[in-house]
Amino acid sequence: MNFSGQGADHVCGEKFWNRPRFARVQKDRTTHLCGSVLASTITDDTVFYGQSPPVYPTPMGKGTGNWAEAYEKAAAMVAQMTMDEKSNLTFGISSTTNGCSGNIPPIHRLGFPGLCLQDAGQGVRATDYVSGFPSGIHVGASWNKDLAHQRAIAIGGEFRTKGVNVALGPVVGPLGRVAAGGRNWEGFSNDPYLCGALAFETVRGIQSTGVITSTKHFLGNEQETNRNPITQTNGPKIQSYSSNIDDKTMHELYLWPFQDAVHAGTGNIMCSYQRLNNSYGCGNSKSLNGLLKTELGFEGWVVSDWFAQHAGVANALAGMDMAMPDAEGFWGPNLTLAISNGTVPESRLTDMATRIIAGWYKMGQDKDYPEPGVGMPIDLFAPHKVVDARNPASRQTIFNGAVEGHVLVKNTNKALPLKSPRLLSLYGYDAKNPNQNNPAPGFSSWVLGYETGDYLQALGGFIGTPQTLPLPQVAINGTIISGGGSGAVTPTYISSPFDALQARAIEDGSALFWDFNNVNSTAYVEGTSDACLVFINAWASEGIDRPGLHDDFSDALVLNIADQCSNTIVVIHNAGVRLVDQFIDHPNVTAVIFAHLPGQDSGRALVSLLYGDSGFSGKLPYSVPRNESDYGALLGPILPTPGYELFPQHNYTEGVYIDYRAFDAQNISPRYEFGFGLTYTTFNYTNLSVKKLDWANTAEYPTGPIQMGGHTDLWDVLVRVTAEVRNSGDVYGSEVAQLYVGIPGAPMKQLRGFSKTEIQPGETAKVSFDLTRRDLSEWDVVAQQWRLQRGSYNIFVGASSRILPLEDQLTI
Repeated sequence: MNFSGQGADHVCGEKFWNRPRFARVQKDRTTHLCGSVLASTITDDTVFYGQSPPVYPTPMGKGTGNWAEAYEKAAAMVAQMTMDEKSNLTFGISSTTNGCSGNIPPIHRLGFPGLCLQDAGQGVRATDYVSGFPSGIHVGASWNKDLAHQRAIAIGGEFRTKGVNVALGPVVGPLGRVAAGGRNWEGFSNDPYLCGALAFETVRGIQSTGVITSTKHFLGNEQETNRNPITQTNGPKIQSYSSNIDDKTMHELYLWPFQDAVHAGTGNIMCSYQRLNNSYGCGNSKSLNGLLKTELGFEGWVVSDWFAQHAGVANALAGMDMAMPDAEGFWGPNLTLAISNGTVPESRLTDMATRIIAGWYKMGQDKDYPEPGVGMPIDLFAPHKVVDARNPASRQTIFNGAVEGHVLVKNTNKALPLKSPRLLSLYGYDAKNPNQNNPAPGFSSWVLGYETGDYLQALGGFIGTPQTLPLPQVAINGTIISGGGSGAVTPTYISSPFDALQARAIEDGSALFWDFNNVNSTAYVEGTSDACLVFINAWASEGIDRPGLHDDFSDALVLNIADQCSNTIVVIHNAGVRLVDQFIDHPNVTAVIFAHLPGQDSGRALVSLLYGDSGFSGKLPYSVPRNESDYGALLGPILPTPGYELFPQHNYTEGVYIDYRAFDAQNISPRYEFGFGLTYTTFNYTNLSVKKLDWANTAEYPTGPIQMGGHTDLWDVLVRVTAEVRNSGDVYGSEVAQLYVGIPGAPMKQLRGFSKTEIQPGETAKVSFDLTRRDLSEWDVVAQQWRLQRGSYNIFVGASSRILPLEDQLTI
């Protein structure tokens, strides 16, 4: 997006990172960074030195708040360790006994059994007897904090049963700056408040089972293209891109959900592949020592993303605590050598070890926890012990999660729910299951969730080689229940739409016709069809960014069926935003569903919704514009520009103005706005009340002590907002009431509360929103604090970011 709003001058000027003593150096060097063309290609990264200011030393973990006991125990254990034993905790090893993504060796003499680290945020990946939970974007579309918490408990239970100590999730970075980002589907939303609220529940839920969460990817990991250094066949290596983010934007957008996760108590943070202000994410002392461990008071430990370590001494001093999947030649003997010769203080190694062991104690893994990797066979094809992690008590949670992440955006003449159809005709490549759901050795389609596609399309993004195969827009070989990559799921069954519709037809005695071979304009429609269902998808994967937000192939199929069928219902399984303007206004397209990535119960959930056994209640966790051009420069991945071919630069000049913030600022009307979603009933909003609490401390800056999440008084509730929501329709339904705040000098409205409520027809429910100090504050780049301004704040409540019938003002 091309809006040069608040914070835009900070990236290309002297306020970058807001470190005055670096101002002159930064100004000189950003002349290169922000110039349009360089006379010659930069071949040495020394030109970028100083753009991310140094913050040393790494703060020692203090054991504040409820971490005190864990730190006391950890310090006692670490005090008994040799230097080599402490060092061995800081890098992964290859295991001959389990299939975990990462392993830390045991210290048997001290009773420490080691650690198993395993993917990922949607459930245990790449093993047997596990469930396939709804993906992050699907949870985001549910707007349901309670359900997110229950999902997290169920996920944590499966990780624990499998002997996984660290679940490598949730994902809150990428946030979703780039519309076509390949990993946006793993996160909850491109709005930091919604993303952070659901991350909070996820961390709390998973860790309630004793499993450590690894919240990732810290920080500014917003696209897949050039995320890793690329070794060219001929020519020098291309380094990872740099996300150049100013201080205000960093705090108000990209750091925000990480702060929620730290406040929730996440035991681990995973640092990212790319550079941040031209310093690699896992060696960036400003972000790790400064933001995370000082400002946010993080007591846990930082692990590298796999092969994201690019230095030894520098990473240790910058605040990274563990390297994965191994030492990469940087740590191990070289780290102990650096300590012996005084390059790295031994106190830094002791702090690394203490943080790691404290996390183990904090989650209670020293008591009755399964052996690391006990349910993660190293070879699924050899005889092995069956460890079935699935819990029958989780089935309803998995199903409910699949149901609530569907978003109905069009429903002309009440085309849905279906009313005892005699004949349904089904079309589209996404209706049926892929032909394979079977383990395969090594780096395979099954391991990476590519059963419906070709994992080789993304291989370059994993191993750091140039992209050679064309990028897919769709997964042509069957329905998708997750995206691809380390966040994929490997469930024991998949309920496809076709499976579930056949089961319903058998139960009802209705008829089905289908054509999944003719997936283009050659398909025909039987003349007595009550409805035609067209199933398409939008694919995304780690390692690659999406080549577009719609595809002509799928749009042509929809239009062909719609030309022949007066009741055409379109179901889109989308791993990110998907444009619909090619067919949305066709008079015969009567209903459109964004079905997202529902997990293993995809078909069952969809059929329950289609027939009205369940009601639609999902809302969009992103905006759907009318045209790709509405995104401006943030449509697709940023590519290297002349002069920076070897050091790609991404300048976040848009500041906080992404998605609905940018559309509002530029007066762009999306096709479907952030927070929009239809139900089978209607709701009315009345009786808005905005009350500042009598005991609220409205001092300009927080003064509380720093514990996990930052100043403790950032979480103090200052204002309570209430409203009444009436179900004015004739069927039961759930509504997501949304609260937006217009902070002085900030975007005209930002999400700051939501409440999902079940309401019977004719009944009224009271919804309540608590506004904390942080919710109402802006980041003050001079004071380096969250500032509660004096003035008037606009308060809006309604059904979406653009349907806000209730409005009031708050004065502070």
